[in-house]
Amino acid sequence: MSVRRVALVSPYALSVFGGVQEQVLAMARELERRGTSVLILAPDERDRARYDVAGEVERFGPLLSIRANGSRAPLTLSPRAARAAREAARAFKPDVIHFHEPFAPLIGWSLLRAHEVAAVATFHRSGSGPAFTLTKPLLRSLAKGLDVASAVSDAAATTIRDATGIVADVLFNGFETERFVEWPRERSREIVVLSVGRLEERKGTAVAIEAVRAHNARGLEQWRLVVIGEGPERAKLEALAAHDEMINFVGGVDDHEKRRWLRRANVLVAPATRGESFGLIILEAMASEALVVASDIPGYREAAGGHAELFEPANPLQLERAIEHALASETSDRIGDARAHAEHWSMRQLVSEYETRYDVARRIYAERG
Repeated sequence: MSVRRVALVSPYALSVFGGVQEQVLAMARELERRGTSVLILAPDERDRARYDVAGEVERFGPLLSIRANGSRAPLTLSPRAARAAREAARAFKPDVIHFHEPFAPLIGWSLLRAHEVAAVATFHRSGSGPAFTLTKPLLRSLAKGLDVASAVSDAAATTIRDATGIVADVLFNGFETERFVEWPRERSREIVVLSVGRLEERKGTAVAIEAVRAHNARGLEQWRLVVIGEGPERAKLEALAAHDEMINFVGGVDDHEKRRWLRRANVLVAPATRGESFGLIILEAMASEALVVASDIPGYREAAGGHAELFEPANPLQLERAIEHALASETSDRIGDARAHAEHWSMRQLVSEYETRYDVARRIYAERG
């Protein structure tokens, strides 16, 4: 079978930075490089941004921010938006519909229920919660609209199996490794420690602030902490930073600017305390030739593969020591080995894996009649 047209469904708005959204856009670019026509369906009818993809991007419904899994999800709860997404997919006539987080409401639910085209799912979330435990009958019903299921990590596969009984094969989060070395490294004499992520409690940004301030207070070689991201904890984190001139909050940035910052950073810190199914930012930093220091949680440990300094979550002293050790032990071989490790998660390889699953989904869908 030959798949020439793919619809990618993101339940989360592209207008809000997030790992799932980045996966959708990167996958679209790689499919387009292979000559596949792509339609992206997502929430946020007010979003008029142009994204770095050649295919169509259709957005539906009013955007809401809903608390979920220790974070806030930018999605729509509009049944009208879900029906409009189904009609847009029908007009596009895809060979396969690829759902990312298919059970996150609501943009893809009409498509799942209709099941008019072969359907592939990618599950990203790890960790149970009321959204799963209280809606099992609904999720099991929606699951009938899937032909092939994959997960980005063992943790994500376990989560969806426990919630719905779906057995998903484990792939990975992929990314376009070549895009992270488009510019020369921009190191200066100043040590730059970078934190990237939504500013919410579970991301552990407060731990990074405390570690950097404690280090600088001892009169040692000063570190500049650059915090990329927005979120509900920003005011609290700025208060914790206490107008320290060595801590800079740059807000949310686009993918282009994020990659520029990764090339400037000496160290990327990933201090999340929980809820990370896979640490894609860790691999992006390795591909950018930055050192990586990460909290020792399953998703980050899996992504690091022995190429990062790990520290006890929520422990600023251990984070400070881990940064010191990473800087002191930096070598060209260590940077090269980490970059080679990151290449195992290239979007090229991931899309090749999904193309095989697209063919399997089409065969299963055809056999169902």
